[in-house]
Amino acid sequence: MDAPKQGVDALFILLGAIMVLAMHAGFAFLELGTVRKKNQVNALVKILVDFSISTVVYFVVGYSVAYGSHFFVSANSLAEQHGFELVKFFFLLTFAAAIPAIVSGGIAERARFYPQLLATAVIVGFIYPFYEGIVWNQHFGFQAWLKGLTGEEFHDFAGSVVVHALGGWIALPAVVLLGARSNRYKKDGAISAHPPSSIPFLALGAWILCVGWFGFNVMSAQTVDKMSGLVAVNSLMAMVGGTLAALWLGKNDPGFVHNGPLAGLVAVCAGSDVMHPFGALLVGAVAGALFVVMFTLTQNRWKIDDVLGVWPLHGLCGTWGGIAAGIFGLPALGGLGGVSMGAQFLGTLLGIVWALLSSAILYLILKQTLGLRLSQEEEFEGADLTIHQINASPEREVSW
Repeated sequence: MDAPKQGVDALFILLGAIMVLAMHAGFAFLELGTVRKKNQVNALVKILVDFSISTVVYFVVGYSVAYGSHFFVSANSLAEQHGFELVKFFFLLTFAAAIPAIVSGGIAERARFYPQLLATAVIVGFIYPFYEGIVWNQHFGFQAWLKGLTGEEFHDFAGSVVVHALGGWIALPAVVLLGARSNRYKKDGAISAHPPSSIPFLALGAWILCVGWFGFNVMSAQTVDKMSGLVAVNSLMAMVGGTLAALWLGKNDPGFVHNGPLAGLVAVCAGSDVMHPFGALLVGAVAGALFVVMFTLTQNRWKIDDVLGVWPLHGLCGTWGGIAAGIFGLPALGGLGGVSMGAQFLGTLLGIVWALLSSAILYLILKQTLGLRLSQEEEFEGADLTIHQINASPEREVSW
């Protein structure tokens, strides 16, 4: 009976990996639609190349850092149990590769190409899997310490903190060290709008992410017998809660409307397996509102030029999701229990501190050595022509 189950489990997690792989197309089109036309090609290339770098680094180093196992064995050994360990790697890789995809949106339109690829290798090879191993593989006794202190371990079922908050907080030092795009903020205090280049592409990216997210959350069970329909419905409720809150507070702005569901989905990941659907709806609504308010503050008041709003969307909504799991997962609020507010706060705090500290060191070193930013002339010309020597829509055919 074990052989059919192993095969079904391998297929189950493989389908999840494919769905989350498709989310990277969502990242690409969300960024493509948000940046100006002269940076659209760069947005597409970055996501694909970042994923490729992430795959190699996570296969060789990162997966071992997180889980203590490696692939330097024979193909015969890798094929055992229908290759479940390999497809598990594929699934978890798609999570790891989301970190540089998140960072990419924050530093868009002015970051140099190859220094960021080097940053991707460090993030996926060490920074992300170090924290991943602490939360999801009991490294360093942190979870055991939390259980002794609060009665429960830190609960993050599908990565509100491990993936999204970590990615958003890693992006923040990079955004600050890069500085704002040229002419974004005038010396007299005026703000120059850099509107999205394509609302349809932005919306397409958001929809691809929403669909793939059900693989991200539901398949985090990793085996068929642990799959829960509750996770699917909670993800759905958080998605629509974030959409409606962003619609209302964002005053019908399509950028807010299409990021609202993503905010809700970010926030529900951690507690999607323990909340009641009404709790998930509220968690998503708070996340959608949080994104609108904090995106407006960072862009207009604090003048932090986070192009796609990845710190509010992933960093802050992921933080809220980690804490919300300890609130709406409680039986008193209709949840299944097994969570502690204290453990959720401390586990989330550890992720934030680790992300900020490691990212600041990494990007400071890169800034002082290789440089992070395109020159003023290159930025004015656009990353498409500067880096890739072609525009997204060439105005004329080249004649020979």
